[in-house]
Amino acid sequence: MPPLIRPAKPGDLPAITAIYAAAVRCGAASFELDPPDEAEMRRRYEMLRAGHHPYLVAELEGAIVGYAYAGPYRARPAYRFVVESSVYIAPGSERRGFGRALLERLIIAAQENGFRQMIAVIGDSANAASIELHRAVGFRMVGTFENVGFKFGRWLDTVLMQLPLGEGAAAPP
Repeated sequence: MPPLIRPAKPGDLPAITAIYAAAVRCGAASFELDPPDEAEMRRRYEMLRAGHHPYLVAELEGAIVGYAYAGPYRARPAYRFVVESSVYIAPGSERRGFGRALLERLIIAAQENGFRQMIAVIGDSANAASIELHRAVGFRMVGTFENVGFKFGRWLDTVLMQLPLGEGAAAPP
């Protein structure tokens, strides 16, 4: 059964916080070392929504099984048409197509909101599942920053991938 992909609501934040906490504690997708609490996740959610950045959840049988958002890539004004994608799946819900469903809808939503480029900053070059997910929906490999994060007692790379949205750079926004 495919999940319902919908805009996130404030009531989803406890589940979102739990999903992200598991990703921080157990994975290298995020370079945070300590999971933020629900109040901090709410602050982040509200900041993104105020900036018209898409924030989505995947819901299956009433449970949130994943979430995704497109946040600012960088703070300087020239980057205002570029977003960075983030996709997180609940433990036990991986490899069921939820990440792809979220990312495909996130791309559409970001394009509808006038963004022209989407950047994926993938934690850990060994994260083959995330790299392949992004490649499968059209992202191209841009490069790798080697040994830029230190977590779990080891150095981690970040992989950069990019996807033009709409007309991309073919015309002014």
